[in-house]
Amino acid sequence: MTPTVVGLIPARGGSKRVARKNVRVLAGHPMVAYTIAAARESGIFSDVIVSTEDEETADIARRYGATVSIRPREFAGDGSPDIQWVRHTLESLRNEGNGTDCFSILRPSSPFRQAGTIRRAWKVFLSQPDADSLRAVEKCRQHPCKMWIIDGDRMRPLLAAGDSTTPAHSTPYEMLPPVYVQNASLEIAWTRVVFEKGTIAGDEIVPFLTEDYEGLDINFPQDWLMAEDLIARGIAHLPPLSSISQTTGSESPTSI
Repeated sequence: MTPTVVGLIPARGGSKRVARKNVRVLAGHPMVAYTIAAARESGIFSDVIVSTEDEETADIARRYGATVSIRPREFAGDGSPDIQWVRHTLESLRNEGNGTDCFSILRPSSPFRQAGTIRRAWKVFLSQPDADSLRAVEKCRQHPCKMWIIDGDRMRPLLAAGDSTTPAHSTPYEMLPPVYVQNASLEIAWTRVVFEKGTIAGDEIVPFLTEDYEGLDINFPQDWLMAEDLIARGIAHLPPLSSISQTTGSESPTSI
Protein backbone atom coordinates (compact mmCIF):
# COMPACT_ATOMS: atom_id res chain seq x y z
CA MET A 1 0.00 0.00 0.00
CA THR A 2 1.31 3.44 -0.92
CA PRO A 3 2.07 5.52 2.19
CA THR A 4 0.06 8.65 2.85
CA VAL A 5 1.82 11.99 2.56
CA VAL A 6 0.86 15.56 3.39
CA GLY A 7 2.35 18.70 1.84
CA LEU A 8 3.57 21.30 4.33
CA ILE A 9 4.27 24.86 3.16
CA PRO A 10 6.02 27.11 5.70
CA ALA A 11 5.09 30.74 5.13
CA ARG A 12 6.04 33.09 7.96
CA GLY A 13 4.86 36.66 7.77
CA GLY A 14 8.30 38.02 8.56
CA SER A 15 11.15 38.18 6.08
CA LYS A 16 14.09 40.50 6.51
CA ARG A 17 15.96 40.16 3.21
CA VAL A 18 12.90 40.34 0.91
CA ALA A 19 10.08 41.92 2.87
CA ARG A 20 6.84 39.89 2.94
CA LYS A 21 8.19 37.73 0.13
CA ASN A 22 5.72 34.87 0.60
CA VAL A 23 2.76 37.13 -0.25
CA ARG A 24 4.59 39.52 -2.56
CA VAL A 25 3.11 39.48 -6.05
CA LEU A 26 5.15 37.66 -8.69
CA ALA A 27 3.73 37.56 -12.22
CA GLY A 28 0.27 38.49 -10.99
CA HIS A 29 -0.10 36.26 -7.93
CA PRO A 30 1.29 36.04 -4.40
CA MET A 31 4.43 33.90 -4.48
CA VAL A 32 3.02 31.29 -2.08
CA ALA A 33 0.23 30.57 -4.60
CA TYR A 34 2.65 28.84 -6.98
CA THR A 35 3.77 26.33 -4.38
CA ILE A 36 0.15 25.63 -3.41
CA ALA A 37 -0.71 25.12 -7.08
CA ALA A 38 2.20 22.76 -7.73
CA ALA A 39 1.43 20.75 -4.60
CA ARG A 40 -2.25 20.38 -5.45
CA GLU A 41 -1.59 19.55 -9.09
CA SER A 42 0.93 16.85 -8.15
CA GLY A 43 -1.94 14.72 -6.90
CA ILE A 44 0.11 12.90 -4.27
CA PHE A 45 -0.93 14.75 -1.10
CA SER A 46 -3.86 13.96 1.16
CA ASP A 47 -3.81 17.64 2.11
CA VAL A 48 -1.77 20.76 1.36
CA ILE A 49 -1.22 22.79 4.52
CA VAL A 50 0.26 26.26 4.87
CA SER A 51 1.86 26.85 8.27
CA THR A 52 1.86 30.53 9.24
CA GLU A 53 1.37 32.94 12.11
CA ASP A 54 0.30 35.72 9.74
CA GLU A 55 -3.37 36.52 9.06
CA GLU A 56 -2.83 37.92 5.56
CA THR A 57 -0.80 34.87 4.54
CA ALA A 58 -3.46 32.58 5.98
CA ASP A 59 -6.23 34.35 4.03
CA ILE A 60 -4.26 34.12 0.78
CA ALA A 61 -3.45 30.46 1.37
CA ARG A 62 -7.14 29.63 1.84
CA ARG A 63 -8.11 31.56 -1.29
CA TYR A 64 -5.71 29.45 -3.33
CA GLY A 65 -7.04 26.20 -1.94
CA ALA A 66 -4.76 25.27 0.96
CA THR A 67 -5.63 24.30 4.50
CA VAL A 68 -4.05 26.60 7.10
CA SER A 69 -2.25 25.62 10.28
CA ILE A 70 -1.84 28.61 12.59
CA ARG A 71 1.52 28.18 14.25
CA PRO A 72 2.40 29.69 17.63
CA ARG A 73 4.35 32.92 17.26
CA GLU A 74 7.22 31.48 19.28
CA PHE A 75 7.70 29.03 16.37
CA ALA A 76 7.79 31.84 13.79
CA GLY A 77 10.91 33.81 14.70
CA ASP A 78 13.91 34.37 12.47
CA GLY A 79 15.84 31.71 14.36
CA SER A 80 13.02 29.21 14.90
CA PRO A 81 14.07 25.73 13.71
CA ASP A 82 11.83 23.85 11.29
CA ILE A 83 11.32 20.97 13.72
CA GLN A 84 9.11 23.21 15.91
CA TRP A 85 6.44 24.06 13.35
CA VAL A 86 6.63 20.67 11.65
CA ARG A 87 6.06 18.83 14.92
CA HIS A 88 3.26 21.25 15.83
CA THR A 89 1.47 20.62 12.52
CA LEU A 90 1.91 16.85 12.55
CA GLU A 91 0.76 16.64 16.18
CA SER A 92 -2.36 18.66 15.31
CA LEU A 93 -3.15 16.28 12.46
CA ARG A 94 -2.58 13.23 14.64
CA ASN A 95 -4.76 14.61 17.44
CA GLU A 96 -7.58 15.13 14.92
CA GLY A 97 -7.28 11.56 13.67
CA ASN A 98 -5.62 12.63 10.41
CA GLY A 99 -2.14 11.24 11.00
CA THR A 100 0.04 10.70 7.96
CA ASP A 101 2.88 8.33 7.11
CA CYS A 102 5.05 10.97 5.46
CA PHE A 103 5.32 14.70 4.99
CA SER A 104 6.91 16.94 2.39
CA ILE A 105 8.21 20.46 3.07
CA LEU A 106 7.66 22.75 0.09
CA ARG A 107 9.07 26.22 0.65
CA PRO A 108 7.32 29.04 -1.23
CA SER A 109 10.65 30.73 -1.94
CA SER A 110 11.11 28.19 -4.77
CA PRO A 111 8.29 29.24 -7.13
CA PHE A 112 9.60 27.40 -10.21
CA ARG A 113 9.15 23.95 -8.66
CA GLN A 114 6.55 22.11 -10.74
CA ALA A 115 4.00 19.41 -9.98
CA GLY A 116 6.18 17.09 -12.02
CA THR A 117 9.14 17.92 -9.78
CA ILE A 118 7.16 16.76 -6.75
CA ARG A 119 5.96 13.58 -8.45
CA ARG A 120 9.50 12.76 -9.54
CA ALA A 121 10.83 13.23 -6.00
CA TRP A 122 8.03 11.12 -4.50
CA LYS A 123 8.90 8.28 -6.87
CA VAL A 124 12.56 8.45 -5.81
CA PHE A 125 11.60 8.51 -2.14
CA LEU A 126 9.35 5.47 -2.48
CA SER A 127 12.17 3.57 -4.18
CA GLN A 128 14.28 3.94 -1.01
CA PRO A 129 12.00 2.69 1.81
CA ASP A 130 14.89 2.24 4.26
CA ALA A 131 15.86 5.92 4.10
CA ASP A 132 14.68 8.48 6.63
CA SER A 133 14.19 11.30 4.17
CA LEU A 134 14.88 12.84 0.79
CA ARG A 135 16.27 16.32 0.19
CA ALA A 136 16.59 18.37 -2.99
CA VAL A 137 20.14 19.31 -3.97
CA GLU A 138 21.94 20.85 -6.92
CA LYS A 139 25.56 20.99 -7.97
CA CYS A 140 27.41 23.64 -6.00
CA ARG A 141 28.60 26.53 -8.18
CA GLN A 142 30.80 28.03 -5.45
CA HIS A 143 32.97 25.10 -4.43
CA PRO A 144 33.83 24.89 -0.70
CA CYS A 145 37.46 24.23 -1.65
CA LYS A 146 37.52 27.85 -2.83
CA MET A 147 36.19 29.18 0.49
CA TRP A 148 38.21 30.81 3.26
CA ILE A 149 38.01 31.61 6.95
CA ILE A 150 39.41 34.99 8.00
CA ASP A 151 41.31 34.96 11.29
CA GLY A 152 42.57 38.41 12.24
CA ASP A 153 44.79 39.70 9.43
CA ARG A 154 45.26 36.25 7.87
CA MET A 155 43.01 33.67 6.26
CA ARG A 156 43.06 29.91 5.82
CA PRO A 157 41.14 27.51 3.56
CA LEU A 158 37.83 26.27 4.87
CA LEU A 159 38.81 22.75 3.82
CA ALA A 160 42.19 21.13 4.28
CA ALA A 161 44.27 20.58 1.15
CA GLY A 162 44.09 17.19 -0.52
CA ASP A 163 46.91 14.83 -1.43
CA SER A 164 47.88 16.78 -4.53
CA THR A 165 50.89 19.08 -4.50
CA THR A 166 48.56 21.77 -5.86
CA PRO A 167 46.38 23.29 -3.12
CA ALA A 168 42.68 22.65 -3.59
CA HIS A 169 41.97 26.38 -3.67
CA SER A 170 44.26 26.68 -6.70
CA THR A 171 42.80 23.67 -8.51
CA PRO A 172 40.43 24.30 -11.46
CA TYR A 173 36.77 23.82 -10.55
CA GLU A 174 36.39 21.05 -13.12
CA MET A 175 39.09 19.00 -11.39
CA LEU A 176 37.58 19.21 -7.91
CA PRO A 177 35.24 16.49 -6.60
CA PRO A 178 31.56 17.27 -7.26
CA VAL A 179 29.87 18.88 -4.28
CA TYR A 180 26.14 19.44 -3.91
CA VAL A 181 24.24 22.08 -1.99
CA GLN A 182 20.69 21.75 -0.68
CA ASN A 183 18.04 24.02 -2.12
CA ALA A 184 14.60 24.99 -0.87
CA SER A 185 12.42 23.24 -3.42
CA LEU A 186 11.41 20.20 -1.40
CA GLU A 187 12.08 17.66 1.32
CA ILE A 188 10.22 14.43 2.04
CA ALA A 189 10.48 12.38 5.22
CA TRP A 190 8.70 9.71 7.22
CA THR A 191 6.62 11.20 10.02
CA ARG A 192 8.27 8.79 12.48
CA VAL A 193 11.55 10.68 12.00
CA VAL A 194 10.05 13.76 13.67
CA PHE A 195 8.67 11.91 16.68
CA GLU A 196 11.40 9.30 17.13
CA LYS A 197 14.53 11.26 16.21
CA GLY A 198 13.48 14.83 16.85
CA THR A 199 14.62 16.06 13.43
CA ILE A 200 13.02 16.68 10.05
CA ALA A 201 15.61 14.67 8.14
CA GLY A 202 16.92 11.80 10.24
CA ASP A 203 20.23 10.14 9.42
CA GLU A 204 19.75 8.33 6.10
CA ILE A 205 19.03 10.98 3.46
CA VAL A 206 18.38 10.32 -0.23
CA PRO A 207 19.60 12.98 -2.70
CA PHE A 208 17.16 14.38 -5.23
CA LEU A 209 18.78 16.40 -8.01
CA THR A 210 16.68 19.28 -9.21
CA GLU A 211 16.84 20.39 -12.83
CA ASP A 212 17.14 23.80 -14.47
CA TYR A 213 15.41 26.39 -12.26
CA GLU A 214 13.34 23.99 -10.11
CA GLY A 215 15.51 24.76 -7.10
CA LEU A 216 15.92 28.51 -7.52
CA ASP A 217 15.50 30.00 -4.06
CA ILE A 218 14.44 33.62 -3.66
CA ASN A 219 16.25 34.93 -0.60
CA PHE A 220 17.69 38.28 -1.65
CA PRO A 221 16.38 41.24 -3.68
CA GLN A 222 18.62 40.28 -6.60
CA ASP A 223 17.05 36.80 -6.60
CA TRP A 224 13.64 38.42 -7.04
CA LEU A 225 14.91 40.47 -9.96
CA MET A 226 16.41 37.34 -11.51
CA ALA A 227 13.10 35.49 -11.17
CA GLU A 228 11.20 38.32 -12.85
CA ASP A 229 13.74 38.40 -15.67
CA LEU A 230 13.58 34.63 -16.20
CA ILE A 231 9.79 34.82 -16.42
CA ALA A 232 9.81 37.82 -18.77
CA ARG A 233 12.27 36.10 -21.11
CA GLY A 234 10.39 32.80 -21.07
CA ILE A 235 13.39 30.92 -19.71
CA ALA A 236 11.73 29.66 -16.52
CA HIS A 237 8.06 28.88 -16.01
CA LEU A 238 5.83 29.11 -12.97
CA PRO A 239 3.30 26.39 -12.13
CA PRO A 240 0.02 27.17 -13.93
CA LEU A 241 -2.70 28.68 -11.79
CA SER A 242 -5.48 28.57 -14.38
CA SER A 243 -6.74 25.20 -13.10
CA ILE A 244 -6.60 26.29 -9.46
CA SER A 245 -9.82 28.09 -8.60
CA GLN A 246 -9.52 30.59 -5.79
CA THR A 247 -12.06 30.03 -3.02
CA THR A 248 -13.70 32.59 -0.78
CA GLY A 249 -15.98 32.72 2.21
CA SER A 250 -17.57 29.45 3.28
CA GLU A 251 -15.81 27.60 0.47
CA SER A 252 -12.43 28.19 2.12
CA PRO A 253 -10.67 25.14 3.57
CA THR A 254 -10.66 25.02 7.35
CA SER A 255 -7.73 25.66 9.65
CA ILE A 256 -6.10 23.04 11.84
